Amino acid sequence: MILSTITLSLAQFLALTSGPPASAEPASAPAVLAAPSEPSQTQQLQRARALASAGDREQALRIYSQVLEQSPDNFDARLARGRTYAWMERWLEAEADLRAVVEHSPNHADAWSALGDMYLWSDRPVQATQAYTRWAELAPDDPAALIARGRAHRAAANLDAARADFEAARLHGGDALQVDRHLASLAPRVQNQEAVVPPGYQWSARAGASRTTFSPERDAWNDQELALRHHFTRGSIALELLRAQRFGRRDTAWALDAYTPLWQRAYANVRYQDGSSDSLLPDQAWRVEVFQGVGRGWELSGSHDHLDFGSGTDIYGLGVGRYVGNFYLRYKVLHVDGSGSLSHRGMVRYYFAGNADDYFEVTAGSGRSDEVGNGSFDTVVRRSNSSVGIAFVKYFHPQWGFKLGAGHAGDVDGFDERRVSASLYSRW
Repeated sequence: MILSTITLSLAQFLALTSGPPASAEPASAPAVLAAPSEPSQTQQLQRARALASAGDREQALRIYSQVLEQSPDNFDARLARGRTYAWMERWLEAEADLRAVVEHSPNHADAWSALGDMYLWSDRPVQATQAYTRWAELAPDDPAALIARGRAHRAAANLDAARADFEAARLHGGDALQVDRHLASLAPRVQNQEAVVPPGYQWSARAGASRTTFSPERDAWNDQELALRHHFTRGSIALELLRAQRFGRRDTAWALDAYTPLWQRAYANVRYQDGSSDSLLPDQAWRVEVFQGVGRGWELSGSHDHLDFGSGTDIYGLGVGRYVGNFYLRYKVLHVDGSGSLSHRGMVRYYFAGNADDYFEVTAGSGRSDEVGNGSFDTVVRRSNSSVGIAFVKYFHPQWGFKLGAGHAGDVDGFDERRVSASLYSRW
């Protein structure tokens, strides 16, 4: 009994003092960490889209291309890369990717939308119209497709088709303000924007005044005008009343100012003015100017003005204009018969709201030569070395707008001129 007890105690002692079996793992051994997994293609595409949205498009392209190297048939990646190429104006690469997507998945509405955008941004409105038409077929209740196709029709100068699409977008629940803005953009943009109004209006009116101060100091000039214009399907005609107060004297005149279409892409401005005397405003004056659209967005013009201040003065002009997106740029050279010199005038106008109403304009001129002003206030012959002017036009209500202007002319018959003007517009 005593021997058994001693044997058991010895065995327990040896078990406690001996180490664990060689095959056992120490309790304090660190755990083995699994290697991090590679991001999935979905995660890669999400990251690339975030980079592209944040402006890091080169890095986004690298990720899209890596995904496509691994999976050439990943058309989500190809669509995203095509859109990114389009944003970067890399048209050939964008077209290759987007065409591949629509050929593989001809019922992919987003792909046709992206393809249409690419064509529109790269100045191919006919192809854009075709792509947007397919998008509209696949999503017949989506007003965005109709608005996009209307924009393409507008870019292709198919204004009736554009108007039909914008109106259809309204019927399909399109945002009313957005539709109205697109419809307003269909009003033609012409050199004198007062000559046209959006559809639905037949009359417009203008009341304006200007003040001119001088250096060296002399009495300021004050001018006022009122105009009532009737708009027809083919053109418009205005009756104007002009009043000038200069050198302590006053003078008045009335005028008829008409715009009429001629042949394809051509229109004319015809103006006749009759004054009560020839002291400040011409006793009689008339103008004929013809505008002709050519190519894509170009406009040529030729003008002849006759001013009678007791003896007649004839002024001839040639102009070239260019419509680029929401910009209108124009250069005009004028020659007064018998003067032997030319004056050069330039204008940059920006339609900041994308319609045909609201714009900001900068004008400039150079050359010591006789010139005729562009507005009713300036139907006089003057000499200036250089001139610069700005104007801002804004319609704060569909029927009400205003124009603010300021200008400076250097060395006008020995005086520097500073001029400010304001006009109020209404239409109904």
